Amino acid sequence: MGDSGYSVSVDIETISIDGKEYLVRTGCGPVSVSVYGDLDKPALITYPDLALNYMSCFQGLFSCPESVSLLLHNFCIYHITPPGHELGAAAVKSDAPLLSVDDLVDQVAEVLDYFGLGVVMCMGLTAGAYILTLFAMKYRQRVLGLILVSPLCRAPSWTEWLYNKLMSNLLYFYGMCSVLKEMLLKRFFSKEVRGNSQVPESDIVQACRKLLDEKQSFHVMRFLEAINRRPDISEGLKKLQCRTLIFVGEDSPFNSEALHMTSELDRRCTALVEVQACGSMVTEEQPDAMLIPLEYFLMGFGFYRQSKSSVSPRSPLSPSFISPDLLSPESMGLKLKPIKTRIPMVEL
Repeated sequence: MGDSGYSVSVDIETISIDGKEYLVRTGCGPVSVSVYGDLDKPALITYPDLALNYMSCFQGLFSCPESVSLLLHNFCIYHITPPGHELGAAAVKSDAPLLSVDDLVDQVAEVLDYFGLGVVMCMGLTAGAYILTLFAMKYRQRVLGLILVSPLCRAPSWTEWLYNKLMSNLLYFYGMCSVLKEMLLKRFFSKEVRGNSQVPESDIVQACRKLLDEKQSFHVMRFLEAINRRPDISEGLKKLQCRTLIFVGEDSPFNSEALHMTSELDRRCTALVEVQACGSMVTEEQPDAMLIPLEYFLMGFGFYRQSKSSVSPRSPLSPSFISPDLLSPESMGLKLKPIKTRIPMVEL
């Protein structure tokens, strides 16, 4: 479909000394992509959850010094933002056609073509994890591996469908109102960080709340409608041969979805890490819990961390903070097996 319903800027805006933001024209409208790192390195693409962009979804993980030595050392990062979810997004006409999940997947392929990328590593969170999983199924030869956080693979249950419809109606009639923001924050975070009458909400929740205020409700509603019409892709997972690492928070509303997805994937190339006292957004709530599993997962592809000599005894990359089962070569090296590792919260 065309992008006639959009107002498109063709400027390339530098957003930091290390990153650039591109607005890529696709057959289904413009897509914002933020690029960090050396363009000559292998590509790692990310895709966030509903109503988020890379700053509110992945900044916690990518800002860790240990993550820099692991991820930016090995990859050039391409943060793909769902249509209209970037800061300062242009308004879209109310009669612009709704996009399907297949449209969003094809947009990802067009983004890769724009940057001349062949095979990529993928990292997605919840709705973004669904989009990248579907991308891996449709464009099998272009995906090296999948890193999925609180992923979805089944069609919405009646409960989720009704919940999403309620959110969609709130977006349509009231915009990003306080009730909707609370619903989204429950989707993203555990009760521990959301706080209560006695305990204030954490800094990450406050920061996310502010970023939600800046979102255009119609763009969020369009993404939500696409996700709420998603088909069940469980059967196709059995044919997916790329290695997959799944993280899920113990308190995520999508915990059972992640467990189901793990059971459907090939056990020889899939691993599951369940994080205690954590919601869906492990990347923000407990990014330290992801570091050791990521390191061992990437070792199976020949990637390595920049320097092991700089790891202090209290570093989250210290093996003392993770189950010995996860560190076995059989679990996280060339041969992966499904595991359920509970990682307690670590105070540094």
